[in-house]
Amino acid sequence: QVQLVESGGGLVQAGGSLRLSCAASGHTFTIYAMGWFRQAPGKEREFVAAIRWSDGSTYYTNSVKGRFTISRDNAKNTVYLQMNSLKAEDTAVYYCAGDRGMVVVTPAARYDYWGQGTQVTVSS
Repeated sequence: QVQLVESGGGLVQAGGSLRLSCAASGHTFTIYAMGWFRQAPGKEREFVAAIRWSDGSTYYTNSVKGRFTISRDNAKNTVYLQMNSLKAEDTAVYYCAGDRGMVVVTPAARYDYWGQGTQVTVSS
């Protein structure tokens, strides 16, 4: 089993930055990729970014390309999401997730492990 704990959420003004962290523990050797998702009130959980654990290949949804950066620290079993130029529409609960599969995927249902979520609020 794998445990994921997010941190780093908060309130920020539009145009500002935040960095989210996700620390993984337990059977982390089972993780193929880590992803960040977000869910705004009344909306479905949506894919934001993912990183392949082995080689650091990254994937982003179009709305965050050029503004968000996902990275990992293998030694610390931690994944980060650096969020710059934040917009009001980025407001959501952000979740990190782990996938045991053999390819990087975007549907939330394909991910096996989930953190508890951290709130990001961007004021306009």
